[in-house]
Amino acid sequence: MKDYYVYTMASRSRTLYTGVTNNLERRVAQHKLKLVSGFTARYRVDRLVYFEHNGDIRAAIQREKQIKGWTREKKLALIKSMNPGWCDLSDGWLGVVSANSASRAERASGSTPGRREKTNADSSLRSE
Repeated sequence: MKDYYVYTMASRSRTLYTGVTNNLERRVAQHKLKLVSGFTARYRVDRLVYFEHNGDIRAAIQREKQIKGWTREKKLALIKSMNPGWCDLSDGWLGVVSANSASRAERASGSTPGRREKTNADSSLRSE
């Protein structure tokens, strides 16, 4: 059985993004490091605030669509049910860099975030 995750990321101002992936740690790192240009890079959505596991990709995609169709209030209630303090649930994960560490690393290397293009490396990724 393969693992799939429906997840919600948030910015400091609580702008929300919901997606689905087969590798949550890698996908969160991509958001934090702004490796894929788009919504999450533009609005600095870099904190994992909610996720759930699913063993079936079709069910995970259906759940993602369901959550995306909800009102903001219902999404906030879902997040608060698992993470009432809005903590970054990926803090301390091996291979996931905090937003502050990523910014320091980018400044030190002189790189510019959001310049890389999306690849087909993860065909199960879906995004807004």
